[in-house]
Amino acid sequence: MIFRLFLVTPVFAVAIDKRGPKNVYGFTIGLTIAADILTGGSLTGARVNPMRSFGPALIGGRRGIHWVYWSGPIAGGSLAALICQHIQIGKQK
Repeated sequence: MIFRLFLVTPVFAVAIDKRGPKNVYGFTIGLTIAADILTGGSLTGARVNPMRSFGPALIGGRRGIHWVYWSGPIAGGSLAALICQHIQIGKQK
């Protein structure tokens, strides 16, 4: 959930918000993805994309806790949308 929150927040803050600098949003999002992969993958094995977890779980027959890989990113993306809506985008004039 936290890694999806970190991924979606720069997308909202830089790419979607009209006040964000448009010439750096690709770099900002790419740097966030790299940080998510390096920290989340090595520490917890977390994946930002739920479909990346679905394939190995389906083939390996480990579907018992697979709901975590779906509910976490959905909750993180929703939380990022709420934060950006009320804090960043809500302050536009």
